[in-house]
Amino acid sequence: MLSTGALRAHLLAAGLAGTVATPRETNLRSYRLFAARDPRVTLGIEPLWRWGEAELLRLMADRCGVSGDPAHRSGPDEIDPERTLGGLAAFAERLGEAAGRRAPVLFGTGHPHRLLGFYATLADALSAAGCLVLTPAQGRCVDITTRFGVRTYLVDYVRGVALVREADLSAAGRETGAHTHSPLPVRAVLEGAAEAGWPLPELVVGDHGWVCGAGQLGIEAIGLADTDDPALFVGEAQGQVSVAVPLDDAVRSDYYRPLTRYVLNRACLSR
Repeated sequence: MLSTGALRAHLLAAGLAGTVATPRETNLRSYRLFAARDPRVTLGIEPLWRWGEAELLRLMADRCGVSGDPAHRSGPDEIDPERTLGGLAAFAERLGEAAGRRAPVLFGTGHPHRLLGFYATLADALSAAGCLVLTPAQGRCVDITTRFGVRTYLVDYVRGVALVREADLSAAGRETGAHTHSPLPVRAVLEGAAEAGWPLPELVVGDHGWVCGAGQLGIEAIGLADTDDPALFVGEAQGQVSVAVPLDDAVRSDYYRPLTRYVLNRACLSR
């Protein structure tokens, strides 16, 4: 079993916490765009009150451990590993509760290149515990606005984890799935589940729009979020997201394996 101390050391060594790769300039730009309610950054969360840049910076300093100094405008930023550990413990608790009642669960990621393995292992564990891991609306088209214009994506599943693939690429080009922040895929999946008579998820696990889109609709949602993803932490503060775990969401995929082991152990789902 991975100890808390060993995991803390791994978080720092792998750049998952401590000084992270997401620069201060990127963080501040995201907070500015969220304050302007830019849908590229709100990720499906509807702010319940005014979130200005100063309020968002205070929130992110509290939830993630980024510098709360508004004069710090460039260079590296930080994630407090203690906040990551606390978030992972709460994340594991929610997974354990879902397993205990054999709840239907939906997994979805906008970071398939990095986080697919993390979620897929959790999906396997919950399925083994008797949960229905939902996979509705496979192949459904979703039109998403990108910086290149509106593009059509297809909903797909890999090892029980939902993702989207670009519809107009070859099979080889679509192998790993696409990076997206949009809440539209989770809305399409939930709509497809209702149309086909599938149960709706009692828990959604993932990141970006998968978590925010589900939480906005009143479904319990937990996920991982980087320092430039304020929407998940706003959702958590507003009660729409149950758990947002602060960490760098774009390091090497194998760096998340110790987190998987830790979460499964904490959730009593290890086999």
